[in-house]
Amino acid sequence: MNRVELLKVLESLNLDSKEYWLITGGAMVFYGFRKETGDLDLGCTSKLADELEAKGHPVEIMTDGTRKICPVSDVEIFENWLYDQVEIIDSIPVISVKGLIAMKKSIGREKDLKDIQLIERYLDDHEGEAICPSFQNR
Repeated sequence: MNRVELLKVLESLNLDSKEYWLITGGAMVFYGFRKETGDLDLGCTSKLADELEAKGHPVEIMTDGTRKICPVSDVEIFENWLYDQVEIIDSIPVISVKGLIAMKKSIGREKDLKDIQLIERYLDDHEGEAICPSFQNR
């Protein structure tokens, strides 16, 4: 999914933007670190997790007791999974770059470590430039 496709999926989910944030690959697309991602992962508040569960979406309880909810194929929403803070890019809530790196380090898969290298290389190559000109802290 590229940025346009991600926006279409987010629009179709019709979620309250104060209750979720883009993480992992989707965040990388929004920051411009990569052109596309295979799926859409979101973090969400417990309030949104409760609402999605009440609507009957499939729920998996994670080892830490939080929920993973899959409202449609290729979308996973993780309750309270956030490192650092949320920033707003073109009206979309996205995990901060610092949080994205911390999240990928915690996952620790080979592909996540490669993503960290990609992010760090991008930041080095664009030192002093705004990562994304339309972002704001939430």
